[in-house]
Amino acid sequence: MTASRSDDGHSVEIAFLSHGRRLSTTTRAIWWLPAVMLIAILTCNAPLTAQTSPMLSDWQEPTGSVIRIEPCSSGFCIRVLLISSRAHTTFDIYNPDRALRGRPLCNLDVGNGFSFTDPTHASGGTLYDPKSGNTYRGKMAVEGDSLRLRGYIMFPIFGRTETWRRVHGSFQSCR
Repeated sequence: MTASRSDDGHSVEIAFLSHGRRLSTTTRAIWWLPAVMLIAILTCNAPLTAQTSPMLSDWQEPTGSVIRIEPCSSGFCIRVLLISSRAHTTFDIYNPDRALRGRPLCNLDVGNGFSFTDPTHASGGTLYDPKSGNTYRGKMAVEGDSLRLRGYIMFPIFGRTETWRRVHGSFQSCR
């Protein structure tokens, strides 16, 4: 590549050389096109996956509470929308931080930091279990109207899986 400046100090000519030949403007644009397309694909793929994933929905966990999986600033998050009448408390009484034990479970974020590995699988996040007060690493997979949520310590083999069912009807969320 060579560059030259005119005597008036304003116009600049840049010549791209390929084996001693000057490349045309069209050739230079085509040379950059694959790099621009690769950057666009890498930066735009995650939001498209999140918007089209069947994982983003309302789910009912085994005791009957309804949980929402939705996009958030840290990837996507999991939040309590409805507390089951079978729940023995509506407060975060098992939280290891005594100062948080009086907070309501309603609208509590119980998962965050997840990212999609494909539209039906996600990993890399953390899960908080308000029934025990423990926090786990997590991964998820959706198959039709079932969501398999695995919470584990260190390695997935050291954990347990819970299956949630998609909520199709309307419900009164907690406030």
